[in-house]
Amino acid sequence: MKLSRSTLSVALLAALVAPAAHAEIALDVIGNSEVSFEGLVQADYNYFDSDFADLNAGGDALDGRDSDNELRRAELVLKGKGPGNFEWVVGYDAKADKWLDVNAKYKIRGDSNHYFQLGQFKQPNSMEELSSTKNNDFIAKALVTNTFGVARRLGGQYRYGANDWGVTASYFTRELTEHPAPTPHGPGYGLRGNWAPINEKGNIFHLGLSYVDYDTFQDTVRLRARPGADLAGTRLVDTGNMTNTDRQKTVGAEAMYVTGPVKLQGEYMQTKVERYNNGNPRQSHNFDGNSWYVSGLWNITGETWGYKEGTPTTPLPDEPASGMWQVGARFDSIDLDDGIVIAPTSPTAAAAVDGVLGGQMDTWTVGVNWYWRSNFKFMLNYVMVDSSKFMARTPTTGLVNPADQNQLVNRKVDDNPNIFEARMQFYW
Repeated sequence: MKLSRSTLSVALLAALVAPAAHAEIALDVIGNSEVSFEGLVQADYNYFDSDFADLNAGGDALDGRDSDNELRRAELVLKGKGPGNFEWVVGYDAKADKWLDVNAKYKIRGDSNHYFQLGQFKQPNSMEELSSTKNNDFIAKALVTNTFGVARRLGGQYRYGANDWGVTASYFTRELTEHPAPTPHGPGYGLRGNWAPINEKGNIFHLGLSYVDYDTFQDTVRLRARPGADLAGTRLVDTGNMTNTDRQKTVGAEAMYVTGPVKLQGEYMQTKVERYNNGNPRQSHNFDGNSWYVSGLWNITGETWGYKEGTPTTPLPDEPASGMWQVGARFDSIDLDDGIVIAPTSPTAAAAVDGVLGGQMDTWTVGVNWYWRSNFKFMLNYVMVDSSKFMARTPTTGLVNPADQNQLVNRKVDDNPNIFEARMQFYW
């Protein structure tokens, strides 16, 4: 299913001319269901100051330039309330050509913290992933979220809790939108608990734990991460295809503290990929990887955050004409190394790896956000990357620059680029 450019233009025009467009646009009441319309459009620009690898390589970026720009999202969402305690949502991203949330929810006794949900929805294992995309603190989500987080999947979910705490259990299968094999995940289950011992306006302390366990589709897992830039065509850390795999299990911990206009948060995930014993020691070792981040955000204009179902909620500007200004910083780290190097048998041979050496990467991201009025957001980020990955090559492999071959045989290669990012966003 693809939406034409004219269809998307009509939708955007309807949102622009609608009154009070920040809230969803009320359309009609159909079958005792109050139907409304929401949308999100994001356009990104990345400039790459590459170091070793060409970050603008691959895909549509084979143009020799150091920059790339792209319509990142064009999300169109229909929502319904009713009849009774039922709610439903159908969302579609016209840019990515994929389904978003497509589900129905039944609130028990009308309680927003006690419900059943069926369909496609975000799985309960990452505070950042569960937060609204339009209010992300930085342009690219954290390395841990993009690498280990399980996003939208088909399944069923039950949540029970109150304003200060909650427990969520989910069973899921594949995504609603088909992808080329192997698909990211097979069937599995997820659990998340959240607790806010302090929860009042301008003063919130949140803790959370999560766990997901799922079958690896077609017995293959590949873990990799872009360097804090969604438009980068190259992953600086990459395990490659790990075959002979059975299940992937990820445990996560999260914390957040809000005091007035300041928000501090962090998440940690550790994943284990269990592999079958097929008699080959190098293909039978389980893989362990981990990633984490810590971030801080300051609303210069004084606004503070809310709290709902274990995630922060972002307010509207106190002064719509001047908008809400934010500055922030985030440190990310990921480790996909779980193996050792076996020395080559001759000077011209490549070294062997017992296990997996996917690489390590740290990034610093600093940024400024401007929420203008009720529907617009502008973001600027600067990302500094420090990565290293083992390269097992022979002198006859054929690198991009043959003069560098002897320096790149069987050693770790450091790659430390810098990236400038910008985003323009319109939502209603």
